[in-house]
Amino acid sequence: MYSTLDLEYMNIALAEAKKSLFMSNPNPRVGCVIVKEGQIIGRGFTQVVGGDHAEIVALKDAQQKGFDVSGASAYVTLEPCCHHGRTPPCTDSLIQAKIKQIFVAMQDPNPLVAGKGLERLRQEGMEVRCGLLEKEAQELNIGFVKRMTEGKPWVRLKIATSLDGKTALLNGTSQWITSPEARLDGHHWRAQACCILTGIGTVKEDNPQLNVRDVPTSRQPVRVLIDSFLEVPLEAKILDETLGGHTIVICGHVDSAHFEKTKKILSDKNVTVIQLPDQSAGSKGKVDLPAVFKYLAEKLHFNEVHVEAGFKLNGSLIRESCVDELLIYMAPRLIGEGLGIANLSELQSLDQTNDWNLQEHISVGHDLRLRLYKNNLARESI
Repeated sequence: MYSTLDLEYMNIALAEAKKSLFMSNPNPRVGCVIVKEGQIIGRGFTQVVGGDHAEIVALKDAQQKGFDVSGASAYVTLEPCCHHGRTPPCTDSLIQAKIKQIFVAMQDPNPLVAGKGLERLRQEGMEVRCGLLEKEAQELNIGFVKRMTEGKPWVRLKIATSLDGKTALLNGTSQWITSPEARLDGHHWRAQACCILTGIGTVKEDNPQLNVRDVPTSRQPVRVLIDSFLEVPLEAKILDETLGGHTIVICGHVDSAHFEKTKKILSDKNVTVIQLPDQSAGSKGKVDLPAVFKYLAEKLHFNEVHVEAGFKLNGSLIRESCVDELLIYMAPRLIGEGLGIANLSELQSLDQTNDWNLQEHISVGHDLRLRLYKNNLARESI
């Protein structure tokens, strides 16, 4: 169905899309190349929210170079939008530019588009083909796809562990189990997320900054703290707005006087406090974790959530089926007695295990990086 050149051009469009990895949230990461007479005459990727989409950047790029785009072919990693949002419809610009043929990697899962953009282009006589390198395009926008189809963000749980599965010593010491190269790689994953989420235990134990460092980025992810009883120390680094980004503290059932007092203090630090208590019996006033992610997707339009927490919150997130992906950095060392990856309940049978599918394994410095998807979310089914 597709030629070698078609594959080459779409791969180039995907490479363009990756350039928006740290900047386009909550919009999808999209790349576009314009081809005429066997030559790439324009290319582009989606800019920050409110800026040009990939198709517009590519058309402008071609025009600025003095090329006539009429009769050209476009290779786009996501169906062009056909509705008015912060920007005009990309379909209109492609039609006005007299693009003759368009190759699209994947249909837009946004209900406002969802095939309507493709149909609009066909109605104007454009040759439209969809599905070229579809899985690669879906993988690049895995969080956007999940938010649009399920109303939830993609949750990636990052863990640094020893060969024997320990994330810290018994006294809580965890810095540093893995290599500097692994920690730097972890910042790339932080940078592409909409927010970085942790628990109060980690804040009290490690006092992390939870921002992106040593990786060039035009934006800092929001910091989200799960703090059931509003115990966050006021001097905690996570509350420091000079680190960039914004901080949200999410609590559960808290005495109203303590809630109002703490909320006022934190609001003066430009920290947002919201209450999402677990209403189920025996919850002991803790946070409703599934409700947290629903809130992040529906209210804040977050696509990807990057979690860096301790074994207690890790266990709770896994038990509540909130985690889609495990991002594990495994150091070639043995620790012995220590804290594990996640605080999970004792099982009576191996049939009860929490199973994951290995998607990737590569070396990062002296460590091994593993990426695993929840058992029902293997790459083949994305």
